[in-house]
Amino acid sequence: MKTFAARVVGIGLLSLLTNACQAQPAAPPQGTTGAAQAPAAGKAPEIPAPPPRVAKPDGAAATTPATPPKPQEIPGLKRLIPQSDVWIDSTHHRVVVDGQVCLRQGALEMFACPKGTKEHESIIALNCRAWHVHTALLAVGARPIHPVQFDPEYAPPAGTTVDIDVIWRDAAGKVQRASAQSWVVDNKDKPLTTPWVFGGSRFFRDEATGRESYLAEDGDLICVSNFTTATLDLPIESSADASELIYLANTNAIPPMETPVRLVLRPRLEKKPGAAKPGSADAPKSDAPKSDVKATSAKQP
Repeated sequence: MKTFAARVVGIGLLSLLTNACQAQPAAPPQGTTGAAQAPAAGKAPEIPAPPPRVAKPDGAAATTPATPPKPQEIPGLKRLIPQSDVWIDSTHHRVVVDGQVCLRQGALEMFACPKGTKEHESIIALNCRAWHVHTALLAVGARPIHPVQFDPEYAPPAGTTVDIDVIWRDAAGKVQRASAQSWVVDNKDKPLTTPWVFGGSRFFRDEATGRESYLAEDGDLICVSNFTTATLDLPIESSADASELIYLANTNAIPPMETPVRLVLRPRLEKKPGAAKPGSADAPKSDAPKSDVKATSAKQP
């Protein structure tokens, strides 16, 4: 079976993956020094919040600037590709993806989808394509095994477990952090506790042209309903039938529509001999636990 890299080599993924693993990360902002920004040995630096959304005055005409604004960079991280907001932290094995809130209430099939795909059933629309996230996860050491299987019988998706944190700014500009699961509840109002796994989606081959397509591009990037096309999925049975959807947006935990958000994907990689133990000073740090927003019910107050 062809590897993911081999199957999409036509779009330059192999060289992209190599460059992502070898390239130097973005430098600290001007006016700072590397020494001042460097965290203690072994500790993952905190990922900053995304820039706030710039509101346009009412009635302002849409204009295209003569010179497009320079993309925001994240110090210490390497942007995967200029056309998308995906960064790699190869030192601390993290992937960062920017997007915005696109749904706050209703049934879900996805937690997050690529922008322009399935915003009507996803909480977050991401500024990237699905294969960008797949590539970035490979670059930091995550490995897919297989997406969900239904034939001849149900088999849950399998692959590296990936914890996901969400970072955003509230109305007062204060940085908020939460686990992605806290934005999702089931149909009995219980919060999602199951983490995602890197199933890796699959490919469709056009027999007429011989071209292969990565099927998660239709929107199935970070799913809460099981799809054989999902890049990241829950390793439990979760129907994709519209009449049997299990999960809902946890409205009271989610910021307003169009709020810029930043996802931090942290694969749970196998510990090597001598690696830091959980709870030790050198253990990787989550970007989630500082949220001031409680994971409350999805029901409207």
